[in-house]
Parts: sequence; C-alpha cells; structure tokens
Amino acid sequence: GWVRKSGGKTRIVVDKQYQPALLGVEELESIWVLYWFDRNDTPQRRSILQVHPRMNPANPLRGVFATRAPVRPNLIALSRVRVLSVQGNVIEIDEIDAFADTPVLDLKP
Repeated sequence: GWVRKSGGKTRIVVDKQYQPALLGVEELESIWVLYWFDRNDTPQRRSILQVHPRMNPANPLRGVFATRAPVRPNLIALSRVRVLSVQGNVIEIDEIDAFADTPVLDLKP
C-alpha cells in the first residue's frame, strides 16, 4: 500500500487485492505500520552509520541503531498510529512520520 496525505487527512491505501486482510482493523485502537524510507535509498545514505540525534551537532554522536534517524543500512521504518476509520481498502490514521506516497510494507496489530 501507500501513505496518502491530502486535505489535512492521513490515510493508508492498501492494494485492493489485500482488502480482505483489513477485516477487524476497524476494531483496533492502533496499528504498527512498516514502511520504506524510499527517499533515502542511496548507497551514500545507507553507508551512514553514526549521526547526531535530530541532526543537532550539540547532541553526542550515536550509532543509527540507537536513534530514529531515517538514514540506515536497512530502510525499513516502523510507526505506531491510531486508527480513526476503515472504509474499503483505506485506513484513516491520525498521523505518521512518513512522507506522502511512501510505500507501506506491512501492518501489524
């Protein structure tokens, strides 16, 4: 699926073929969304292994596995989101730390 943002709303649009897998999601308070940091996918960015948290040089240098930095050797991201509604193959959520049109890999309760 895909993260879609428009009109002040954030949605996850799941491919129609997977719509049956959404049965029961409307009953959940929140879900985990696994998505791909596609805009950071370059060999140079994947090779960054240490960062200053929040890109602030005043913060001590840390390994990326000890931070939430979007630059990583593996660009799988994870966010917990609140489910507002489910209509067909579309889940409306409160917000997500992902850009519009980011590819969604999986959803977990």
